Amino acid sequence: MRSGPLSVRYVEDAAAVPPRVAFAIPRKVGTAVIRNRVRRRLRALVRERDLVPGLYLVRVAPAAAGLDAAALRAHLERTTVDASAGR
Repeated sequence: MRSGPLSVRYVEDAAAVPPRVAFAIPRKVGTAVIRNRVRRRLRALVRERDLVPGLYLVRVAPAAAGLDAAALRAHLERTTVDASAGR
């Protein structure tokens, strides 16, 4: 599922408790400092969420580097809910 600069793939796996989340952040997003900042922000947001058990791959587009925390949270919530619901 995609929402703004985030795209999430989900694979159902009941044994993945807690849910496993990986991030794909290409160099186009920015320098290593910017990519790591985006990764840290996303990790913090994922910890706040109560995700369905499974495997998640979060792909990040360059536009994510310029988003504030509220916008990033909204996109992440939308994509993880849609992905785990199978939409």
